[in-house]
Parts: sequence; structure tokens; C-alpha cells
Amino acid sequence: MKVPLLDLRGQYAPLRNEIRLAIDQVCDAQALILGSHVERFERNLAAYCQTAFAIGLSSGTDALLCAMMAMDIRPGDEVICPAFTFFATAGSIARLGAVPVFVDILPDTFNLDPDSVKARITGKTKAILPVHLFGQTADMEAINAIAAGHGIKVIEDAAQAIGARQNGKAACSLSLAGCLSFYPTKNLGAFGDAGAVCSSDADFIEKCCLIRVHGSAHTYHHKLIGANFRLDAIQAAVLDVKLKYLDSWHEARRANAAMYDKLLAGSPIVTPKIAPGNVSIYNQYVVRVPNRDAVQKSLSQLGIGSAVYYPIPLHLQECFAYLGRREGDFPVSEQACRDVLALPVYPELLPEQIEYVAEQLLQLVAQPG
Repeated sequence: MKVPLLDLRGQYAPLRNEIRLAIDQVCDAQALILGSHVERFERNLAAYCQTAFAIGLSSGTDALLCAMMAMDIRPGDEVICPAFTFFATAGSIARLGAVPVFVDILPDTFNLDPDSVKARITGKTKAILPVHLFGQTADMEAINAIAAGHGIKVIEDAAQAIGARQNGKAACSLSLAGCLSFYPTKNLGAFGDAGAVCSSDADFIEKCCLIRVHGSAHTYHHKLIGANFRLDAIQAAVLDVKLKYLDSWHEARRANAAMYDKLLAGSPIVTPKIAPGNVSIYNQYVVRVPNRDAVQKSLSQLGIGSAVYYPIPLHLQECFAYLGRREGDFPVSEQACRDVLALPVYPELLPEQIEYVAEQLLQLVAQPG
């Protein structure tokens, strides 16, 4: 049986006519960048994320850059982020000349450890950038309390967590701003790169809007130095169609995750732990398995897709060697890189496919050696 890690064709097929109609409308109007389609999507996205505003941007990475530029992050400023996350989190900090200050993660949720944050705050700390990894929010109550005590701001990297909830509040509404990615593999995926910043701070969003068009409020008049972070209208049109179905896709992912939880219970496989008060969207279903690399190779031979998010922690990446971090500095992150394996969890999976994945995984883990 073939079980890919992700199959976007199953999502597209029932929406094909609706999506093609939306794309045709953009093509007929020939308003291809920003414009009314983007504005409509932004309104709907803000409502979904429980924020007053949302602005569409060119990618999730550009959303992080735009948000930090709007916060006036400058060379030499320090921004705290987890050592275990996708590269863009820390890469965006470094691109602004700021210093990524890595902290360790919690072993159960893979999210930033608030206690580690306290020890890393200095007089140069300008912001904390927690990541809502794999679809559930970090401990924002604790993180916000730490930030407030030191007069620093928080931006959520919610690239993997649109629709996630913490105590009833949506990701992106739990701090100054939240940054989203609509890369095609995300729960809400565009037909290419796209992203957004969501916030209820009008002044902050106004500055983000300037930054995404080279700092210009009027053509050829530039109030500040920005960049080209504009969202294409076709991407906004596609995303606006898909947004209506997002909650049902989340529910299907949660049902698939619950089935895995039951099938894998009592085994050496460590299944995802969702923190109290959190509702995950399961952007990924990530387990810990012994002898991970051998297990993944065997799964591939059996026709089962899987992935490792992430094989190397950020503090050990070659490009961050200048920060002087060494192996052993963040042991929880390093252990996660040795153990983690993402299994197929997309909404269109059939029960028999999940059963097959679980059965084969259990057999592989039970094998000696």
C-alpha cells in the first residue's frame, strides 16, 4: 500500500471548479498584485485569527522579516528563539543584523521552554519569537509574562499553526503579532509562496503595510526603507476559497491523529502531547522513535512517506557557527533531532492507510537492532 506523506491532489479535486473560477476572476480583472482580492482575503483572515487586522505578504519568511522591521529590530539587537525550528525563524533575525539567541525546547510539545528564556534575557534583548511548532501554540501565558516583566515584545511564528487555539484564543492573537506561512504544504496552502502578518495594533499594521511596498504610502514617496513583500492577487483568491474549508480540514487531521494515538498506545513510540488548554491543528503528526533513521528508510521501502523535521538544531548549523554554540548546549533540541519522525496526517487519509502506517511502524520498532 502506498501512503504518501502528503497528497495535495486529494484536497484540490473537490475544489477545482471553485478555485479555477476565483483565478479566472483575477485574470479577467488583471489586478494581479494587492487589490480587491487581497483585501477581501485579509478581512476574512483577520476574522479567522481573531485579530483586528491582517496583511497579505509574499511568504512566511517575509512575514517574519516585515514584522521585525516594523518593530525596528536593528543590528546588534538580540531576539530569543528556539534552537529547534525551521531555519527561517532564526534566519530572518540574522538577515536584519540582529543576533538570534537560542533557547531549548520542552521535550513533550517541542515548543520553546519559558524557563530557558528567563536565563537568556539581557539588556540587548529586543523581542521573543516563540514558534507554534507542528500545529500547537507555545506557552504564551508564561512567555508574555516574562516579556512584560522586562519590557520586551513578543511575535508569534505561527507558520505551522493557523487555527490553533490556546484557552479559546487563536494563534496570532496571543501577542503583538503573528506571522503565517501559506506554503503549499501548510494546512492553508497557496499555489506558491504566500504569507501574512496578523495583529490588533493599528500602528504596527500601518507600518507593516508601508514596509511591504518599499516604505511607500504614495508612489515614489518613501517614508522609510521597506522591501517588496507584496501578495499576488491569485494567491489571495486561492487562499480565500480554501479558508472556508480550513476548520473541516483541521477536524480531519485531529481525527487522524487520534486514530494514530490509539493504535500506537503502549508502544515504544512516543506520540504527540498536546498541552492543557491547547487545540492543535496537526500541521505535522510527529512521533519519537528509536533508531529513527533506519526506521524511516524501512518505511520508505514499504511505500510509506515520512519526514524528519528537523535533523540539525539551529545552533549547530554551519551558518550560525559565529555565535559560538556547541553540541550539548541545548540537549533537548539535540535529542529531538535524533528522534523525531513525521507521519502522514493529511485530511484525505483513509482509515486503512493509517492502520497500515501504524502496523508497519510498530513492527519496525519491535524488531531487534
